[in-house]
Amino acid sequence: MTSITVSTTMLFVAIRTADGMVQEDYYEHGRAINVVLAKQQRAAELELAGELMVDSATGDIILDLSGDARPDQLLLKLIFPTQDDRDQEFTLEHVRDGRYVGQTTERLQYRWYLQLQPSGETPEWRLTGEARFPRETTIELTPGGA
Repeated sequence: MTSITVSTTMLFVAIRTADGMVQEDYYEHGRAINVVLAKQQRAAELELAGELMVDSATGDIILDLSGDARPDQLLLKLIFPTQDDRDQEFTLEHVRDGRYVGQTTERLQYRWYLQLQPSGETPEWRLTGEARFPRETTIELTPGGA
């Protein structure tokens, strides 16, 4: 009798609640993945790569970009793996010959995913990487990183 009661209760719960694993807009998510892959492919075609350095003492962000693109501004996104409210964005300004600079106001810690792309509504390309802060070495950003 107990198993019938439990089974009936579980059936009721299964019918009344949504399955969180199935995304109703899976088609849009699939198209978004294709857009990301296209941006990374475009970065590879332009032979783009970046070396990023974050000075933990001053908060200076320095990027050396190589390849066939030199936009005036770049957008650097730091994405925290488990808490999206900790994500950060920084604007990097082109100062000379592929060098970009920006500033962070807080000391970075822990592990982050990085995305670098031109500023604007529809960026043409994207570089990615991964880093654990603080660190004293450069971080490689590539078309097919993290």
